[in-house]
Amino acid sequence: MPDFRRLSDKVLASPQIALDDIPAAAEQGVTTIINNRPDGEDPAAPQGDAIEAAAREAGLDYAAIPVGHSGFSQTQVAEMADAIDKAQGQVLAYCRSGTRSTFLWALAQAKAGSAPDDIARAAMAAGYDVTPIRAMLDMLAAR
Repeated sequence: MPDFRRLSDKVLASPQIALDDIPAAAEQGVTTIINNRPDGEDPAAPQGDAIEAAAREAGLDYAAIPVGHSGFSQTQVAEMADAIDKAQGQVLAYCRSGTRSTFLWALAQAKAGSAPDDIARAAMAAGYDVTPIRAMLDMLAAR
């Protein structure tokens, strides 16, 4: 069973999805899947090309914004914000545990002017703690 967790009215985060999770996502109104996991991180997991093919077959849009262990770049934050903004419905972002997807969503929200406390509450309600990036959220929101 999929572990889709609501971050906002438009965005869900999830640990690694399986190919058979894609129809369930579409049934829940997801129109875009965002892959925040680098290919090869877990060779046993479905890789981006397989997820993309299954998403497109189900009529969903797909974006790859991989986040490795080096952290987040301004480009990745901008790409995440753009992918969410362009989506015509719900967005499902996934990585290994959902944490990187949540962090990237949080950074995009802060950059767009959302209050860091509101972002932190939404993430916590979904089971994710944004404390490790709180200083970055505060900095982006202050701009």
